[in-house]
Amino acid sequence: MEFTRALKHLVTPDFVALKPFPAAALDRIEQAINRSEQSHSGEIRFALEAGMEPYEVLRGATPHDRAMELFSALRIWDTEENSGVLIYLQLVEHRIEIVADRGISRHVAQSQWDEICLRMESAFRAGRFEAGVLTAIEEITALLSRHFPPGEHNPDELPDRPVIIL
Repeated sequence: MEFTRALKHLVTPDFVALKPFPAAALDRIEQAINRSEQSHSGEIRFALEAGMEPYEVLRGATPHDRAMELFSALRIWDTEENSGVLIYLQLVEHRIEIVADRGISRHVAQSQWDEICLRMESAFRAGRFEAGVLTAIEEITALLSRHFPPGEHNPDELPDRPVIIL
């Protein structure tokens, strides 16, 4: 099984996997994140990765493992209120992971993140990639606004620009 997964990651060119997210779509996602963060004190990062390193797949790494690694590498955990959220899309295996910092996890159940992922998957199956992400950002905004309203001082602690991992 791991060999088949690794082979798929090895032979799928990045440009093919990333095709559903052209530059204009990434611009609109960035704008949506920027608007979102004005209504709460959380921080949202959106990361796209075409495929994982085949040797990582062979050793058993999963998209969830990779999302956790990126949560740390992108320093999403490093916000004043522990209110960072990562939306991670691993495009070769069509996997979506949402990772929330510990401050958010006290208020938002994993089942709520899983439901957002399921709705994104449904939109993606219908070919509505950008719309699926934008709807997910709206849903995350509603959750964060409820539990992390903006204070008088609401700094933008993390970049809003989507991250493409090549």
